[in-house]
Amino acid sequence: MSTGLVWDEWYMWHDTGSAAAFLPAGGPIQPDTHAENPEPKRRLHNLLDVSGVLDSLVSIDPRPATREELLRFHTPDYVDEVAEQSEGTGGDAGELTPFGPDSYEIARLAAGGVIAATDAVVEGAVDNAYALVRPPGHHAEADVGRGFCLFGNIAVAAMHAQAEHDIDRIAVVDFDVHHGNGTQKAFWDDPSVLPISIHQDNFYPPGEGAVDEVGEGDGHGYTVNVPLPPGSGVGAYETTFERVVLPALDAFEPDLVYLGAGVDSGAIDPLGRMMLHSDGYRELTGLLLDAAEEHCDGRLVAAHEGGYSSAYAPFSGLAIIEELRGETSDVEDPFMPIFGELGYQELQPHQEAVIDDAAGNLDIALR
Repeated sequence: MSTGLVWDEWYMWHDTGSAAAFLPAGGPIQPDTHAENPEPKRRLHNLLDVSGVLDSLVSIDPRPATREELLRFHTPDYVDEVAEQSEGTGGDAGELTPFGPDSYEIARLAAGGVIAATDAVVEGAVDNAYALVRPPGHHAEADVGRGFCLFGNIAVAAMHAQAEHDIDRIAVVDFDVHHGNGTQKAFWDDPSVLPISIHQDNFYPPGEGAVDEVGEGDGHGYTVNVPLPPGSGVGAYETTFERVVLPALDAFEPDLVYLGAGVDSGAIDPLGRMMLHSDGYRELTGLLLDAAEEHCDGRLVAAHEGGYSSAYAPFSGLAIIEELRGETSDVEDPFMPIFGELGYQELQPHQEAVIDDAAGNLDIALR
């Protein structure tokens, strides 16, 4: 099993400024480190290095997404606005998406990194790939940035795969703690792409990602949302995969699978209230990889999304990448003795009710 890795130090130079969590400093808000800062991803890359896993990965060089590639999803005015502000001191792309000088070029490199990973997988250079990119992408919409995301990395890459590689059917499985609103809107009326978002109920963006959001027009039934209650653990996520994600993939039969690899559903993430741990992420990745093997010769591209605990995000990311490459390292998650024993890791009745509602929606169009 060969796994590619997209990485560039330039990703770490995307500047989100000072803030308190995600609110910009000023007035009563004392300057602090913005939640979306380089450390969690840089520390994941460092852990890949010291664990020896990095040596076993195939390096994939990113390249900037072209303007034409971005315009498959984003509007010209929005792309131009981000570029113009980036040439100066930076700005905000729309909603909670601050950026500094040169962030336009870095965001192009992030979207282009997922494109490069897609090319490598589709062309057979690697079996699967992990794009450790920044800024993240799944909240960005066609004409506005949201939730730290400038460009829709997976959406742009999926459109590239269809346009340049004649890929017919693409599934996107996103287990970031926040709803994948941007990816959903990119393919809202498109039956050739199946976005599946498993997220904390009514968290971010507020009021989006309800279980009855299933697409419209030709895409009706081809959007799947599982808004899990806060406090959901491994049992709820595994049941979601068994009853919703895997049946949806079986019915859809994708030719390529993307994983929105947000690790902010972890037990101590500051911007989430879920209880996943590294073994949970490993299990979910394995289930998705098995489905990709069954339907599309294992063609799976993972793109890093959220994950804001510099202490724990690296262990969750390592588990995902180890599962992709089919081999573990000698590094054991030192948090597992605690997180594995947290109360309510098992499936709870109120969580099962939501999962059953989402499973019922699969009968609308996919079966």
